[in-house]
Parts: sequence; structure tokens; C-alpha cells
Amino acid sequence: MRKATSLRALSRARGESPAVLDPRHVGKLRTREPGELVTARREASRKGKADGRNPEMHGDEQSDKPVVPTKGPNKAGSDSVAEALEGRGLAEGNPRLRRGRPDLEPDCRPSGVERVRQAAECNREKRFTALLHHVTPESLEAAYGRVRADAAAGIDGVTKEHYGRALEENLEWLNGRVHRGAYKPKPAKRVYITKEDGTRRPLAMGALTDKIVQGAVAEVLGAIYEVDFKGFSYGFRPGRSQHDALNALAVGITRKKVGWILDLDIKSYFDSIDREKLLKLVEIRIADKRILRLIQLWLDAGVVDKGELMRSKRGTPQGATISPLLANLYLHHAFDCWANDWRGQARGDVIIVRYADDVVVGFQHRQEAERFLGDLRTQLAEYGLELHPDKTRLIEFGRFAAEGRAKRGEGKPESFTFLGLTHSCGKSKRGKFLLLRRTAKKRLRAKLKKVKQELRRRMHASIPEQGAWLRSVLRGYFNYHAVPTNIAALRLFRAQVTRYWHRSLRRRSQKGDVPWKLMQRRCKTWLPDARILHPWPSYAALRHHPRQEPSAVIPHAGI
Repeated sequence: MRKATSLRALSRARGESPAVLDPRHVGKLRTREPGELVTARREASRKGKADGRNPEMHGDEQSDKPVVPTKGPNKAGSDSVAEALEGRGLAEGNPRLRRGRPDLEPDCRPSGVERVRQAAECNREKRFTALLHHVTPESLEAAYGRVRADAAAGIDGVTKEHYGRALEENLEWLNGRVHRGAYKPKPAKRVYITKEDGTRRPLAMGALTDKIVQGAVAEVLGAIYEVDFKGFSYGFRPGRSQHDALNALAVGITRKKVGWILDLDIKSYFDSIDREKLLKLVEIRIADKRILRLIQLWLDAGVVDKGELMRSKRGTPQGATISPLLANLYLHHAFDCWANDWRGQARGDVIIVRYADDVVVGFQHRQEAERFLGDLRTQLAEYGLELHPDKTRLIEFGRFAAEGRAKRGEGKPESFTFLGLTHSCGKSKRGKFLLLRRTAKKRLRAKLKKVKQELRRRMHASIPEQGAWLRSVLRGYFNYHAVPTNIAALRLFRAQVTRYWHRSLRRRSQKGDVPWKLMQRRCKTWLPDARILHPWPSYAALRHHPRQEPSAVIPHAGI
């Protein structure tokens, strides 16, 4: 009969420690990998403190805190300790244990803003009473870094370069004024930019110090409200872009039973926000009086237009750093929450995509779309908002729109424009429904007009200088508009820029003519070719949202 080989003998034969093979040691001793920091062990693996009843023998590989003697004084109740034996102190060379969690190094601990986000996520109804202490010189410096280097100066004329010459002293001074309550924002400077349709949009250019403080406060508030915002809201949110909204809309139209599209446009949204109601909405989550005071000061600062100070009781300063967050919060309560609840009661499929004040809602049934539009007007009126009568329209659109209109003897389905791309119904080579997205004609003409004007101004610059500038223009244009099914518009834009450049070079001199073959070589050298840069919406959505979310057309979109 063979003798059973003991586990210890087997381990000796292999040259291993018996503790590695003996299952009784599992959970009692965690071996340390080569190069692993001792302080990286978790506190949960400890069996007791060094000065407790069951001292930990291997805690952080340090000698125990003074060893308790086995014999105590005879008179336990007396104050005399003469009979007590002396315990042994820490071994020489071992550092004293740091209080707190030893498994978290200072660099690995969550920041203050991250702790605010975690608290907001754990309790969706929590009100934050102390937030201003998260505005520090470090957060102000981070906000300063997010300001564009070429940003226009405010009413005080201070630029980022000038402010950064003594950045540390300026931020310490600014932080002190914010926490003492001595900070007061300056009025913004009113400037106008030309829109694609020829109208002018007013913008408020704040002072640099106001941009910095607003950026730091917006980072703290954004950590709270990002937890509350709905998945179909994409405008001015970290980690979300215009293409995310476009892809979500495309996936929703192609995968859901969408037959009607409601293209919404809120009339003068940023100028119509009720400030008193906005502050009440902020107070739902924010109870810090100092933060509320700063928001009130920014709203009441006013703007200077042609040397005249103007103040209004409605609206948010469009162009301010804090304005996108406040505008998103207002529409979150005025539209998002209401629309999400309304969608839960609908019989057919409903998709929602919102980017700032541009909203597209898709419906399966026309009756529900009309009912939604009527209820929405009532809902927005409670917040002092109204829909634009000319830009808001309900159209038949989707996979079944062309077939339905053909049976009724009507023409092809109408198209709509969202975020600069015109969406229309088409067919693939296999005869299936294909969502076509092309650059809006107004945007294409407006961009070509700007390029033509700028080429006239740069007419006498060197060829390399003009070529480098045109290359940057085309790259920027392609980075946004190079989506599938839009290759024709990209080639048209490049060809038109080539003609404008050729015409500009021919006008540099009465005698100088530029042969077309030479022009083609220059374009090949400096101008990038037109090609698709963005993936199909279904692949992009799958890449950005890998997990499934209930009631979402694409994962984590919630459209």
C-alpha cells in the first residue's frame, strides 16, 4: 500500500513554500508581488490593529505599535503606574503609520469636484450647502488654462497673455476676493456676429477675471448637474459633441418606427429665460448662499453696448462661460423632464434629441406628434418660452414616409436641417432606406463667402502662407462635415475654394497669369483631398456607448 505523500514534503520537493499550496492559508496571508508598494494593500485584509486585542502581525510589514506587556499593574483602579511593565516601541527605521486609509496615496485620492459628483450620484435629491471652498487657486488656474489664447478682451481690455505675466499673484488675489465676498463682476461688452441667414447675433464678452471665476464655479456645478441631465441632451456637456447628437438622431430614425419629425425651435431662447425661476431651479440642488449670490451677480451685471450700460430682467448673457450650464439647467426642467415623462405614456415609438435650444422629436403616429406639440406650447408658456412659428414644423419623414406619400399621390418626403446638416430620405444601392445627410446650402454659401473675402485680404501674401491658411480652412471644414453620404458637398467646397484661389492669384498683377496646370500642382501640394472622416452613425454609437441602457435607442443615449 503506497504511503500518502504529505503536502509539506511535496512542497519541499518542489522548492516551494507550503503556505502557497495549503488551502488553509488562503485569505490569511496575501503575498506581495515584486515591485508592489506596501502601502497599496487594502485595509479590509487586516485582522486587527497593532494595539488591539489581536494585533496584526504582518500589517504593512512594520513592527507593531508599542507591544502590550503581558502583566499589568496590581492596582488597576489606581493612578499609579509604577508596577506597570514597559512595552517595546516601534522598531528603529520604520515610519509611523499614517491615519486614514493607507491604500490611497495622496495622488490617488478623488478630488473635491469628484467627491461632489459621487455625492450627487448617490443621492439625487441632495442639496449642497457648502461648495465655494472647492473654488481654489488651483481650480482658478485650471479655468484660466481653458480660456482661449486668442479670446477677445472684455470691457477692461485685459488679455490672457497680459494676465498670465503674474498669474500666481493674480489668482491668489482673485481667490481671496471671491472668498471674502469682495468680488464683483464687470459688465460684459456687447459684440455682434453675423449668422448664416444674414442676421446678427449679440454676444456678451465678459472680462477675463469673470471668465476664470465662472469657469471654476461651472466645473463644480457641472459635477452635480451632469448626474441629473437626461441622456438625449447633448449641448455644451463634457464628453458630448454635435456629432454625438447627429449620430443619435440618425440611429433613432433608422432603427425605430419613426414616421413623423417635429423640428422645434425656441424663439430667442437665451433672451427669454426667466431669471427668478432660474434661480429657484438652481436652489433645488444648491443651498450655498455664496454660490447663489455669484450667479445673481453675473445675471445682473449687464452689458455695455456702444458705450451705454444696459440691464435687463430676463435672459442670460449669451457668450458668458456660465451661460451654457444655466441654459441647459433651465431647459432640463422646462422640456427634458416633461418630455421624458410624456414619452413614457405614448403608444408608439418616440425619439428625442436636443442640442442646446435645437430640438428634434420623432414620432411613429401623427396624432401623437400633434398632441405633443399642443401640450409642449402649454408647458413652455409656464417657463416664459414660446416656439418660433416659422421655424417649428411637423413633416412626414422616415423609412415609411416615401411609400406612404407615393400611395397618396404626393411628392417625395420633405427634409429638415439639424446642426448644419440637411437630413433627407434616400435609398441605398440595395433599395433600402438610407438617411442622407448633406451640408446645409446656407452654411456652404456662408463659408465660401468668408473664404472669398479673406483671400482678397491675403491676396499679396506669399504662396506658402496662403496655402497653409487654406489647408487649415479645409481641414476644419472636413473635420465637421465629412460624414457619410456628404462626399459631393465636400468635393464642391474644395473645387470652389480652388477657383477662388486661382482667381485671387491672377488678380495680383496685370501681367501675371497663372496656368491651370501650375494651379493644380499647387492645390495638390497644399489642399487636402475630400474624403469621409466620420464613421457611419451605427458604428459611432456602438463605439461611444458600449452598454445598454433602458429606454434608449442607442446605449446611454436615451434619445
